[in-house]
Amino acid sequence: MIKLLEKISPVECPKLLHSVVDGVCGRSYPRRTEYGGESWSLTDWADLMSSLSQLFRVAVGRKCTDEEVQELLGDVNAACTQAVVQCVHARWEEIRRALVDRTSTISSTQLQDFNWQLKLALSSDKLSSLNTPLLNLSLDLRENGVQRAVNIEMNKEELHTLISTLEAANKVVLQLK
Repeated sequence: MIKLLEKISPVECPKLLHSVVDGVCGRSYPRRTEYGGESWSLTDWADLMSSLSQLFRVAVGRKCTDEEVQELLGDVNAACTQAVVQCVHARWEEIRRALVDRTSTISSTQLQDFNWQLKLALSSDKLSSLNTPLLNLSLDLRENGVQRAVNIEMNKEELHTLISTLEAANKVVLQLK
């Protein structure tokens, strides 16, 4: 999706990249209307913002060299590639601090204990009955020194979604190490 960066003029490209870094660092992301909104579909814009954000996080998190950043960009034209490399160099420390702050914020919430139970929800009307297995997940969290309990009831599809999300988060954490 980073190839979509080529839709923007070489003059506007660095400005867009620095605006994306602002978003990564906790400020506002650029608006589609600021960069020729009519030439971008909402999906393309969202994909580009996500791809660029991930690129900056990975480049700084993995301490990538210029060549490694260029490999991450793939076949993006030379002007855009150079603008990305320059942006990474210029904002390296700021991105690193944002990643460290995010990691420390995430690590301030600790899972203290968990418990799960499988229940069977029974429901019926005049014609049929519904047998739906549910998972009741209880989490004991400690957040900024305060302990709280979170109870979640999930059906099979929601459980699969949770597992997929946790696996994706684990991959991101492993990439940042």
